Amino acid sequence: MTKLPLHKLRVLELASVLAGPQVGQFLAELGATVLKIEAPAGDVTRNWRTAAEAPDAPVSAYFSAANWGKSSRVLDLTTAAGRAQLHELAAGADVVLASYKPGDAEKLGADYATLAALNPRLLYGSITGYGPESARAGYDAVLQAETGFMHLNAAGPGQPAQKMPVALIDLLTAHQLKEALLLALYQRERTGSGALLEVSLHHSALASLANQAASFLVTGQEPRPLGSGHPSIVPYGTVYTAADATQLLLAVGSDGQFRQLCAVLDRNEWAADSRFTTNPARVAHRQELEELLRQRIAEVEGEKLLAELEKRAVPAGAVRAVGEALAQPAARAMLLPPTAGFPHAGLRTVAFRSSAWAVAATLPGPPALGARADKDSGE
Repeated sequence: MTKLPLHKLRVLELASVLAGPQVGQFLAELGATVLKIEAPAGDVTRNWRTAAEAPDAPVSAYFSAANWGKSSRVLDLTTAAGRAQLHELAAGADVVLASYKPGDAEKLGADYATLAALNPRLLYGSITGYGPESARAGYDAVLQAETGFMHLNAAGPGQPAQKMPVALIDLLTAHQLKEALLLALYQRERTGSGALLEVSLHHSALASLANQAASFLVTGQEPRPLGSGHPSIVPYGTVYTAADATQLLLAVGSDGQFRQLCAVLDRNEWAADSRFTTNPARVAHRQELEELLRQRIAEVEGEKLLAELEKRAVPAGAVRAVGEALAQPAARAMLLPPTAGFPHAGLRTVAFRSSAWAVAATLPGPPALGARADKDSGE
């Protein structure tokens, strides 16, 4: 771990649930020492168990999603003794991660002004639901509803809005804070000064609407839900079922790829049809083309079709369950090995690789409440 880029960086995690803890694990995977400060009841996600988990499991699957590589310490910040211990820790820390509602950190003596007075080099990453001026608590599902994601994720026009199956807004917020912290570390090397870094779930969600927001801003037309289809590319995202029951998705982004698809399906006449020759034409005639594709793909074997499309560089893939996705050989590099204290694999948060350092081969497993990280980490 000594060769990792954030070795000797000291992080206090005052955050809970997913967004802040994701940032904490990210920093731990890059070599930082991360101490998770928990209230006596612990991070609420310790008790978020699925029906398939043992009710007395000391670490829930949800908690394990974002808490590898950390130690845990219980501090009651409602007491003077707890606040004093926090202030002692903050005086020697590099980074604090916090996810309090506006006003709550001040009540607990855990706000930026208080801690920065003890440590001017401190980088304080604050996550809120709607920004420092709003007292509203931020919940991922609510933000998905309020920022257009649930509307766009419906199966089609007039269909019920639908939440995404992961807390995507939390994860997008975590990425925003990671970027802010890395920039702040760079700036601190030049100036010696710490900084307050504020990110909200609301702004993170809006920033991630990307082409859907741009479509509304440019045209004034409300983007409509298309299930897994794409508003400006066809065929792209729609799921088809082959004769062998394989479910597959096409992501045809160019006219050349469409011509190759037609050749593989033995339907070259589609590529010459004025309704489908260009992508704008295919978007205009979406329903006709998707029905033709649905009928034709139902006549062929999915695995053979996918293999031939890969040979011709036509983007396509089989629809996999989570377990199937994690079992793929290419997924192995993203898994953390089990530890003595946590006999289950974990999922890495660091997906990039560098020529300047190796990945952490192992990390301590997610800690029990108040437990130090074990020492089985390596490079």
